[in-house]
Amino acid sequence: MSITRLSVIAVILLPTCVAATVATPARRPGARAVGAVFEPARRCHAGAVPDFDGDGVRDLVLGAPYATSGGRRRAGAVAVRYGGRPAWLRPSPPQTGAGFGGTLAVGDFDGDHCADLAVAASDQGRTRPGADGTGAVAVYFGSPGGLRPRLTLNARTLGRTPASDRFGAALAAADLDHDGRDDLVIGIPGLAGGGGVALFTRGLRSARLITQHTSWVGQRSSQTDGFGAALAVGAFGAFGRARHPQIAVGAPGDGTEASGAVTVVDPAAHRSRRITEDSPGVRGVPERYDEFGAALAAGDFDHDGTDDLAIGVPGEDDTAMPENFAQGAVYVEYGSGGEDVWNLRRPGPADRLGAALAAADLNGDGTADLAAGAPGGGVVQVLDGRRRRGLRRGALVTSPVGGTDQFGWSVAIRGRDLLIGAPGAGGFGGAAFLARGSRTTTVQAGAAGELLGYAVS
Repeated sequence: MSITRLSVIAVILLPTCVAATVATPARRPGARAVGAVFEPARRCHAGAVPDFDGDGVRDLVLGAPYATSGGRRRAGAVAVRYGGRPAWLRPSPPQTGAGFGGTLAVGDFDGDHCADLAVAASDQGRTRPGADGTGAVAVYFGSPGGLRPRLTLNARTLGRTPASDRFGAALAAADLDHDGRDDLVIGIPGLAGGGGVALFTRGLRSARLITQHTSWVGQRSSQTDGFGAALAVGAFGAFGRARHPQIAVGAPGDGTEASGAVTVVDPAAHRSRRITEDSPGVRGVPERYDEFGAALAAGDFDHDGTDDLAIGVPGEDDTAMPENFAQGAVYVEYGSGGEDVWNLRRPGPADRLGAALAAADLNGDGTADLAAGAPGGGVVQVLDGRRRRGLRRGALVTSPVGGTDQFGWSVAIRGRDLLIGAPGAGGFGGAAFLARGSRTTTVQAGAAGELLGYAVS
């Protein structure tokens, strides 16, 4: 498949919940093993997020999934900005069309206080051009010397035979089991039977698979649901006032003609809740190609102690136009039970608001804010969180390089800055920008055709 277009293909139904043990990576000089976790000889003391080398300076990562690596076209690469110092991560071995860098996630998987990085190549293993890949996720551990390759995860890690899985099409990192180390959640939307989500916990040593057919999820499915196409982790109010993290799973191809659905799963309590546009309390109507759940973000937007769930619906529109021509919308489901629906004030016919979402405290007031990309219009809408009142419309960040650069395809909040990807800029070389207030500056531009900024973190 083309990495720039969502496409989910699945085949036969297979068993839906397995456990596996991830092989321990080889020990390297200057490190000692604690279980399967490596403790560097010199500890990291991270003071910024993300900080891969522990020098207290914030680092940035920019995916370029169509970059040429090792002479292989569209093998992909990831630009790492260690403060202001650029470096590149490239797949080894590179594979034509793998799309390495199409999805990114940052977490501290080994508990050493240096940020670690997960990089997906969800198109790896394609049997022919245009087909879905089996996919793989490479994990790099941070250290005082920067990122170092540690292990690779794929369907075989789960005890499965690789197929058109798109393993790694979505990634999220959070400490699900409260052991002081982040766990890695991997979306597998092409998994046979409608998709799935893999949970790698205990320092990434233990794996678990959740699908719509898992007994405590218990949903009907179809081959094109795309369960796992988007992920967010938060202490949601889906089961009352949550005391531990839960996972929101997007299935934008679910429902009637890809109207979409989101399922909040609680792996610890074995509970789940499915949300669609016709669920009680949701002000929407399921329509063709809405893609409800194509993007997700979690944050406490009203500062009530419970995380709220933002749901991107980039195909939302009042017309019957094809899926790529839509104004888009963002639904916000509050843990308290309320709801917001957000549109652009001056929508265009192909904005696709909600194609990308990010949540964190952007303005420094202690309450989470929300950024929503509308790449078809070349804008990012910021929604400011408020104590007890929830979100209100904030700044509209516009593209500094034109309206056809897919500005807002990816977004991330890093401190007081908004990191924005525009993979269509510069002849699809792509670019990434930092926006603060009314000022937008270029972080890095890609070479022609690289799609730099397809993913940012």
